Amino acid sequence: MHDESTPNERDYGALERESVYLLTDPTRQPPIWALADIGRELDIHDPEALVAPLIRAGLVRRTSEDLVFATPAAFKWVEMVGHVV
Repeated sequence: MHDESTPNERDYGALERESVYLLTDPTRQPPIWALADIGRELDIHDPEALVAPLIRAGLVRRTSEDLVFATPAAFKWVEMVGHVV
């Protein structure tokens, strides 16, 4: 069976990492982001689909106003692996 990811899957994974880095970057403000702002920052059309797996993984939380922020688990993950692009 073919185990390699397709280019689109790799790009999506990179976008997920970039969104976590965006939400955990101490030099970026605000620490809480609107989904639309994440879409503009990362140049994607469906930021909700991008952050949904991160929410399920416990790396991101979402408010009732469609704002998202990184959880302590996300900060710990970035601390452990560093900012790898």
